[in-house]
Amino acid sequence: MRLTIFTDYTLRVLIYLGARQRAGGLATIGDVATAYGISENHLMKIVYHLARQGYVETTRGKGGGMRLARAPETINIGEVVRSAEEDLALVECFEPGNFNCPIAPECELRKLLGLALNAFLEVLDGQTLADLLKPRAQLVRIFSDAARRR
Repeated sequence: MRLTIFTDYTLRVLIYLGARQRAGGLATIGDVATAYGISENHLMKIVYHLARQGYVETTRGKGGGMRLARAPETINIGEVVRSAEEDLALVECFEPGNFNCPIAPECELRKLLGLALNAFLEVLDGQTLADLLKPRAQLVRIFSDAARRR
């Protein structure tokens, strides 16, 4: 299984904002792009998604930016992944209404992959953004170093 770049960057934005949260102020899409060396265009869509989901609050205009809308302890990683992934179907028979495979009704592989997906999501459901921020001081240093190189 591989998560999409959209989901990867979604998690990265949350980590960035969570690590910078104590510093106060707003972060910009440019700040995040610089920290990770990724496209601002991708990040605009991601920040829009995060704002619509209630994870991030944004302020437009000069001096604008973004910050977490909720405490890191309340942001569940499983929920974030589910909201960012358009499709968690590991194989085509997981797709609703897809009955192309003749053994689907009796397929043990489908059952096994379903169990694996549920286990994967269960692990993510047990984690919050706060858990991903445990090396906060190191993350802040890494992000600061990236900003200085800018």
